[in-house]
Amino acid sequence: MFNSDEACDVIQIDLTRVRRLRAALVPADTVTTLAETFRALGDPTRVRILDVLSHGELCVCDLAAVLSLSQSAVSHQLRLLRGLRLVRARREGRMVFYALDDRHIISLFRQGLRHVQEAAAARRPRSRAR
Repeated sequence: MFNSDEACDVIQIDLTRVRRLRAALVPADTVTTLAETFRALGDPTRVRILDVLSHGELCVCDLAAVLSLSQSAVSHQLRLLRGLRLVRARREGRMVFYALDDRHIISLFRQGLRHVQEAAAARRPRSRAR
């Protein structure tokens, strides 16, 4: 059952507005890809990897050391992030270095972080000056 604040009391559809908005919607395949990107960001380990890579390129060994994870665990997560084009790999001899794929990923990460920090700050009780 709907709360009275969650739904209209009457059904009155503005067809002109509905048609205009439907025409402006993001295509379904793009929505699916975007949802997959956000789903990838729903894992704390992958978010930690993106956090580390937001500071610069690193090899799998260094990433694993920074995050206190096995190289296997990091490689598994990097494979998924790479498939979504959130990170890119560069081979140098026997080493593979990873970096965020582009500036959009850094921006997305930082905006999400800012949102979480602002929401947390808004929930904190303010101390009163006496």
